[in-house]
Amino acid sequence: MNRPLNKVLYLEDDPHISEVAMIAMRDIGGLDVIRCETGADAISQIESFQPDLLLFDVMLPDMDGPQTLDKIRNLSGFEKTPVVFMTAKAQVQEQKRYMELGALTVIVKPFDAMMLAVQLRSVWSARASVSDACPA
Repeated sequence: MNRPLNKVLYLEDDPHISEVAMIAMRDIGGLDVIRCETGADAISQIESFQPDLLLFDVMLPDMDGPQTLDKIRNLSGFEKTPVVFMTAKAQVQEQKRYMELGALTVIVKPFDAMMLAVQLRSVWSARASVSDACPA
């Protein structure tokens, strides 16, 4: 189960933030990433892309990150796809809510672009270690 993180489905509507994040993940981190601007776009792309990890902005114009995750959880085969949320809202109670929704972690904006892929791989590895140690 401890396979490396390769594919990330990234949901972000801000073109400036997404440009930095895409460079960080793809060019610096070597990850295979597709970016979606809306929750509906993420839902329509997930089956063909088959991501290892979801990286979702919380605040979006149509449906927000948590709402998009809820819809993805209802798709066959994606009930347990790991998710990381990104948000500028750093309040503890909000981060706690995202963790309760099943997030591996919450990355606070502004994020360190040079460390984004490292952060994602770190939570990916920690998740794999936990699931290896606790078989279902």
